[in-house]
Amino acid sequence: MGFSLTWIIAIAFLAYIGHSLWVLYTLFHPAPCVETVRGSCIHPYMKRNPTLELKVFTSMKEHRVRESDLDLVWRCDNFSMEEKVETTVNVSIPSKTRKNGTLFLHAFVYPVGHSSLFGSYATHHTTKITAYALPQAQFINLLGDRKQESGDDVSKTVPDKTLTHWKQKVTINVMADLIPFDRRAIPGEVYKYLKTSPEGDYLPIVFIDELGFRTKDLLPINETSTEMPLTITYSSISVGKLRMWTNVLESFKMLHNLGFTDKDTDEIKGIFADTNLNFLLLTFTVAAFHLLFDFLAFKNDISYWKKRDTMVGLSTRVVVWRCVSTIIIFLYLLDENTSLLVLIPAGIGSIIEIWKVTKAFKLKVTWNGLKPSFEFGKSSDKEKETQQFDSQAMKYLSYVLYPLCIAGAGYSLFYVQHKSWYSWCIHSSVNGVYAFGFIFMLPQLFVNYKLKSVAHLPWRAFMYKAFNTFIDDVFAFIITMPTAHRLACFRDDVVFLIYLYQRWLYPVDKTRVNEFGQSFEQEDKAKKTN
Repeated sequence: MGFSLTWIIAIAFLAYIGHSLWVLYTLFHPAPCVETVRGSCIHPYMKRNPTLELKVFTSMKEHRVRESDLDLVWRCDNFSMEEKVETTVNVSIPSKTRKNGTLFLHAFVYPVGHSSLFGSYATHHTTKITAYALPQAQFINLLGDRKQESGDDVSKTVPDKTLTHWKQKVTINVMADLIPFDRRAIPGEVYKYLKTSPEGDYLPIVFIDELGFRTKDLLPINETSTEMPLTITYSSISVGKLRMWTNVLESFKMLHNLGFTDKDTDEIKGIFADTNLNFLLLTFTVAAFHLLFDFLAFKNDISYWKKRDTMVGLSTRVVVWRCVSTIIIFLYLLDENTSLLVLIPAGIGSIIEIWKVTKAFKLKVTWNGLKPSFEFGKSSDKEKETQQFDSQAMKYLSYVLYPLCIAGAGYSLFYVQHKSWYSWCIHSSVNGVYAFGFIFMLPQLFVNYKLKSVAHLPWRAFMYKAFNTFIDDVFAFIITMPTAHRLACFRDDVVFLIYLYQRWLYPVDKTRVNEFGQSFEQEDKAKKTN
């Protein structure tokens, strides 16, 4: 028996999941070194139980730093590797940094009694405590006073030059797992931070968690910013989490080399920084299945519409609505400068929905040189009957939909600030999509009710999308998202359950056409004639 493409994809997916779980297991459970030959293992210096000290400095230099170049920010004497510490300090900002310069943060860990920061027993890690970013767009009340209280004109164009911003949060970690490593097989993620003592042991591994950095936490620095607040958090980190975080940071560097910015990867960072590790693993698993069902739904949806040559039983208005709503959401994401990781799939989805509209209206485009001509196909009697039911459903729904959308847009205009009139239009439209979009899914239910059949629906693609709907419910609890988007996830469940009820309620009618424009009776007659 031959395997279909769906089976091949499913088997490859399960193999990938199994391999990924094995890689994660080896990351979090590295095999401890068993010393068969003297000196073959490198042991942790912390086994000697030294008393440690942690100091945090700022400097204009990143490399070749001397003690005279460092400005002390915070120190923690006799700190415990297992005890979490959090404090907020005010940091002096050098004049060069205030003039669009860069400032670095240095974290040193060393045993008490070895006070030299650059001695044989000290380890340290460096990171930028400033970042270059575009100033945030200012919001105004479109019908109110366009002047701020200070008298500045907020309607002026925001500069397109990147300016120095302050990272007001930093997390410092020290690896707490005191395990011996094979000198010839030290994990690469650990080796890059590893430093040995004169006795040959590896010193405490210091790691600054840059995944905790979010662009939304940036504060602008100007020439009057002599001091800025900095929240320093210290906590231990396991060897598995250290290795995983290091791999993730390297992946972000690759994305940045491809042209992605910090803002583009900001939401992904939030998943790692703001999510418990167990939930993070659940998120990875759920996201993998979401990707699989997305691909299968995409494959079956394209196949369905490619073979479809009639709109009998299908609501044309629902197809148009999905196209319009997808384009509105894409323009909204574009106006919000959303990550390219989200924007690109939304753009591809918009193109697919436009193609489906051309199929629904049987649109043919012919070119006479550079001049296009458009031709719409004719509707059959069965299609006209479906359109009549579709129009009847929308007539009733319009009495509710339009007043709600107009009221929502008016409230947003009077009481919510926006960047521009275009921004208000896009936000009002997308709010209508989120809040009342499910209403446009109801005409198809009405058409099903009138025809007493659901045989015309693309059930295979529909089921894959339904699985993703329930997966989105899981994401609604795991990932931070707007409340309107979270409610939109749950509203789709209600419509899906009604579809399932209709599938159970209406028996299979072999005289009705299926999603490919064929009926069972036609197939039986074709087999008999052959």
